[in-house]
Amino acid sequence: MDVNVIRKTLMVDGKTLAKIIDYFMKGEMTKHARVQVQMPNGELHDIQQIKLMENMLVGPYETHRIVLVTEPQKHLMSKIIKSSQIV
Repeated sequence: MDVNVIRKTLMVDGKTLAKIIDYFMKGEMTKHARVQVQMPNGELHDIQQIKLMENMLVGPYETHRIVLVTEPQKHLMSKIIKSSQIV
């Protein structure tokens, strides 16, 4: 996976998300890692739902979107000691 190409994109599409997930799933530890979304204020939220939504046609490539519905984390995890940015 060419990480430099992904870093230059303005948004993440489904194909890019799948590549990233496939990359992470090569490691045994990441297969069981908790998945969270970091909000703009820094809070971490758990994913409650993943939805496929249809748009009114914006362009030839934006007919649908994948939406992650989050909720504040219910079980607080310990302090993060290392972070790696992929996108």
